[in-house]
Amino acid sequence: MRIKPFILSIFAILAILIPESAKAQEGKIGYQFLDIPVSAHSAALGGSNISIVEDDASMMFTNAALMTNVSDKSLLFGYNSYFSSANIFTAGFAKAIGERGTWAIGAQMLNYGKMDETDEQGNILGNFTPKDINIQTSYSYMLNDSWSGAITAKAIMSNYGQYKSTALGADLALNYFDDERGLSISAVGRNLGGQISSLYEDGSMEKLPFDLAFGFSKDFANAPLRISLTADDMTHWDDKKLINHLIFGFDIMPSNQTWIAFGYNFKRANEMKVNDKGHWAGLSLGAGLSVKKFKVGVAWGKYHVSSSSLVLNAAYSL
Repeated sequence: MRIKPFILSIFAILAILIPESAKAQEGKIGYQFLDIPVSAHSAALGGSNISIVEDDASMMFTNAALMTNVSDKSLLFGYNSYFSSANIFTAGFAKAIGERGTWAIGAQMLNYGKMDETDEQGNILGNFTPKDINIQTSYSYMLNDSWSGAITAKAIMSNYGQYKSTALGADLALNYFDDERGLSISAVGRNLGGQISSLYEDGSMEKLPFDLAFGFSKDFANAPLRISLTADDMTHWDDKKLINHLIFGFDIMPSNQTWIAFGYNFKRANEMKVNDKGHWAGLSLGAGLSVKKFKVGVAWGKYHVSSSSLVLNAAYSL
């Protein structure tokens, strides 16, 4: 079966740009809200799962190559109670294009809540609501019966009162799925690109939080179980410990309409220790239900040292 030439071009570009983006990650890293989980199922499996093959429109934010499995005209809404008054809101829509293509558009906004605006002497001048926003569009395509690929374009903005910045980014993704063996393998290069305008008065630029990840998921024919392993942030090896790049996930699927998931993220558990205690950091769990055209998912995890978060998704196929 013929593979579309532009999809091959995508992965040729991926092979060229990933090493260059990895080299460029010296200096300030901005827009790190892009790394916060917004998919409930992915969050329940440790926060960065990229390989579960489901009818789940929220996976457009983690691996758009999986969108070829999503129902036509799927509408998505999501919420993450990040910490304190900071909350993340998401929305998305997926539409089948022909027999093998899927187009999706999505948006996510991290709202930090209302803050006082002060001058250099500390006098309150008013208030403002800082926020980070990402608007993205994706196209995924079934290369053949097992392989799918995708490209995502992102427009990213930060607005902190009088300080604003913009950036353009892209994700490139690939998934292999063997239905008979229940085997899924994925690779994703996230947040390739760069900043257009600076947040700072001196004009200094921030880097996008580039990430290269690989994922593996396996169903079991004789049991309602699935295991997942994700190798995340594979271009940064400051600690030289492989374990801090691994995320384990475990699904229990009592029926075709329900799932219960658990995950453990070693890097998050290590980074969020306070007085050598993890306080449940790294652990995540969640559950989901599908009723006809309506799907809902919820996950719990800890993504900030100050509090735990709930991630909620609701989707409907029009």
